[in-house]
Amino acid sequence: MFVDNGDLTTDVLRGAYGRFPSGVTAVCGLVAGRPTGIAASSFTSVSLRPPLVSVCVAHTSTTWPVLRQAPRLGVSVLGEDQGPVARALAARSPDRFASVDWVAEPPGSVFVIGAALWLECRIVEEIPAGDHTIALLEVDRLSPHAGVPPVVFHASTFRSLAKG
Repeated sequence: MFVDNGDLTTDVLRGAYGRFPSGVTAVCGLVAGRPTGIAASSFTSVSLRPPLVSVCVAHTSTTWPVLRQAPRLGVSVLGEDQGPVARALAARSPDRFASVDWVAEPPGSVFVIGAALWLECRIVEEIPAGDHTIALLEVDRLSPHAGVPPVVFHASTFRSLAKG
C-alpha cells in the first residue's frame, strides 16, 4: 500500500526513512577556540577523485551557521558504543561536549576519541535542497581506526553490526 504525496507528513517520512540503516557521524570544529559540532546520519561518500563526502544539515540548525566558520571540519564516524555521543551532539544544550571525549587538530578540526574513522575536511560547496543544505566536503586527511565497528542508526535506535 502506497502513501500518496499529500499524506507524506513529517512523521510518515521519518518512519519511512528510518527503515534505511545508516552510519552516524559527528561533524565538529573549533570556532573561537571552542568545540562546536553536530551529529549527522545523512553522511555519504561522493567521489574518490577528488575525495568528497557530504552531510545534510537542516535549515533550522542554529549550530551549522557557527560551525561552518571553522577553517577545517573533523568528521568522526562514530563507533558502536557512541550512541550517547550522537545524542549529546544532537541535543539543544549549551555544552554539547561536556560528556564527549574529543581532540582538536590544527587548524581547527575536532575529532571524537574512540570513533571508527576520522576525516579532516573543508567545505567546498553548500547546495540548498528542500528544507536542508547539502554540505559538500573535500577530504584533506583521514585516519581509520581498525577494530572499531561503527554504530548504526535504524528505526530511531542506535545498533551494533552483527558479528559473524
